[in-house]
Amino acid sequence: MNIGERIAMLRKERGWNQQQLADKINVSQSTLAMWETDKRRPNTDALNDLADIFNVSLDFLMYRTNKRRYYELTDKETEDIAKQAQQIIDGMNSDASVNFYGEPMTDEQKQSMRDIIEMGLRINKEKAKNKFTPKKYRDTGGD
Repeated sequence: MNIGERIAMLRKERGWNQQQLADKINVSQSTLAMWETDKRRPNTDALNDLADIFNVSLDFLMYRTNKRRYYELTDKETEDIAKQAQQIIDGMNSDASVNFYGEPMTDEQKQSMRDIIEMGLRINKEKAKNKFTPKKYRDTGGD
């Protein structure tokens, strides 16, 4: 896959036609078509605009990595979050410590709580990685 194919893939994921994307980055539809067919390459400003619009790193856009964002969680971080969510659920002293209208949590409710906690932990971890990763390391490629 090349840069043009990556741009087309991201555009199609959002359900946009070429004209819609061209309008968003202030280029003509024919210019975008040339980028997508690799007849011409976007300049640096256009690449930055595309990365911002698609919420991906420049390295992903330029096909240097398959990680869409530099602050994407690693497999280890995802595993750690799942363990942490389970520890929070396990840390509840008994089914009676968290209840709904006086009834102990069912296994299904516990699973729902675990999923919600895990999602919150993931979101906060990504925000922290985004905030605290020095800019010079954000688009350094590698998976």
